[in-house]
Amino acid sequence: MKKIVIIGGGIAGLSAGIYALKAGFEAEIYEKNAVAGGECMGWNRGGCHIDNCIHWLTGTSPTSSMHKVWREVGALDENTKYADVDMFYSCSIEGKELTLYNDLDRTERELIAASPEDEAEIRKLIQHIRYAEDCQIPAEKPMDMMKIKDYIELGKGMANMPKVMKEYGKISIAELASRFRSPLIRALLTGYMPAEYTAYSFLVSYATMTSGNGKIPAGGSLAMAMRMLEKFKENGGKIHLNAPVKKILIENKKAVGIELENNEKITADFIISAVDTNLLFTRLLDERLIPAKLTLPYRISEKYPTMSGFQIAYEADEAYAPKGTILFSCEPFKMNKKEISRLSLKNYSYEKSFAPEGKAVIQTNVAQYDDDFLYWKSLSPEDYRSVKAELSETVTERIAAKFPELKGSLKLLDCWTPLTYERYCGAYHGSYMGFITRPGIKQSKINGVIKGIGGLYVAGQWIMSPGGLPVAVISGKFAVQRILKKLGCSVEI
Repeated sequence: MKKIVIIGGGIAGLSAGIYALKAGFEAEIYEKNAVAGGECMGWNRGGCHIDNCIHWLTGTSPTSSMHKVWREVGALDENTKYADVDMFYSCSIEGKELTLYNDLDRTERELIAASPEDEAEIRKLIQHIRYAEDCQIPAEKPMDMMKIKDYIELGKGMANMPKVMKEYGKISIAELASRFRSPLIRALLTGYMPAEYTAYSFLVSYATMTSGNGKIPAGGSLAMAMRMLEKFKENGGKIHLNAPVKKILIENKKAVGIELENNEKITADFIISAVDTNLLFTRLLDERLIPAKLTLPYRISEKYPTMSGFQIAYEADEAYAPKGTILFSCEPFKMNKKEISRLSLKNYSYEKSFAPEGKAVIQTNVAQYDDDFLYWKSLSPEDYRSVKAELSETVTERIAAKFPELKGSLKLLDCWTPLTYERYCGAYHGSYMGFITRPGIKQSKINGVIKGIGGLYVAGQWIMSPGGLPVAVISGKFAVQRILKKLGCSVEI
């Protein structure tokens, strides 16, 4: 039995391990942290649980291409329960509020009532969101392994997506928002995702919710990762925690094993790297091996920006916490010389186990980009703690000003920055997604094979924009399929 060693125990690594076992390989995962899950993570503070990944899980609809994959890796099953969430998010400015409901008809009525002069543009947007509900992520096999019949089947399932791409594929969310006269609708469209994102990304994200294909599994992110870990172990896989990898061992242009930080060496027939690709090519391998398709994104951040967040979690009285996710205007304050005048607040009360009875965990997230990461990185440890504390106090004041009924019950649980993601997950610039997709810029994508090095395969969200959990889980499957193809075996697993 051939052995596959997997570096990284996040969603991509767990997926690779599960599919490796399913294909008849021996599989071992080496994870640097004390717990598996990578960025699909949650942790406990002050008697509460902070969930820090799943805003929605693409693939919860049994009819979607992703659903089968989530079932196969143990993340979902026929008994999975989902959070009772009926909206994408809301936006409030100057005392007025709009909501993007999962019920598109309701959203359409609310938008038109708020801005009758935008009715034609609203109806067009809503219709194209319905078209975007057809969007499917190819999950059976990598596209370069597909045959004509596979492409035909894929096309049948996404018949309406060309209409979406024709109308919204070449403009940004900011340009989409500019089509509307209403300041509230413009704020609604640009407040949740980066305004420079391609507009179709917004439509597809919202359509995932409206179609029922983007629900939140009960228990949250860590619970889902633990279900996958249990599936891996039940099928005979071995995971080594607190086992950071120092380098990949190469002999005669072939990966033959790994060396741990404690100098222990482990041999294998194949290696799957399921860590951040920047970490892979700057620490585990010779940097000169980085694929050309990734060189440009890492070198030109203006064209290929990344996004992270300055985040704070609180315990608050459930009765007074705003429901769902709400974007709101606030008194401006400075963060890395940038003026912040809008904040978001997400309520996790849909998961009763996250907080004591009568309480709820609420969380705010201020978007951070490459220059913000470099700012945090430039601070001394003392200044880092000081700036975090000052900003936490400022943000808390803004939340209390917007929701005065919360003022007496806001209890700060934790605060974290892009450096947190770098420290725990090796994330490039602390980003919890892949490179931001922008109009006119070719998306970054690699096929998971390193030219000139045999036996080494790459999985993880960075192999294809925009990243996220769906890309991570299918990339683990795809890496195993590439190994099967190399061995001349069937790739159907």
